[in-house]
Parts: sequence; structure tokens; C-alpha cells
Amino acid sequence: MAGWQKVYSSEQPYKAEMVKDILENYGLSPIILNKKESALQIGFCEVLVMSDQVLQALKIIEDDIQLE
Repeated sequence: MAGWQKVYSSEQPYKAEMVKDILENYGLSPIILNKKESALQIGFCEVLVMSDQVLQALKIIEDDIQLE
């Protein structure tokens, strides 16, 4: 996964999907890396962006995304 960096992580896959969708709406190219153990459903999902989009993604997440 060279060139990709994590900008968000959640135990709830739907939250990671929401962040991914919002970042896509801003013209970024995020992906989701699912690190959940499928049988036990423990773990988390990460949203990754290319390293040159990290600062922009973090700003969008901080300013525009309210998941709590």
C-alpha cells in the first residue's frame, strides 16, 4: 500500500463508507481497507488516501464531517 496513508479509522464500516463518500464528493480518491475479522466481527476499517491528498482529507474530515 505504498503511497497510501490512513486518514480515518472506525469499528463501524458504515462510518468509513460515509467518510469515503464525502471525500470522493470533494474530488479525492479514497479507498477503504477492511481490517475486520469476518468470523468474529472485531477490528476496524480504515479510509486511506494518496499521500499528496492527506492534508486536504484531514481538513475535510475535521471541518465538514460530523459522525458522532
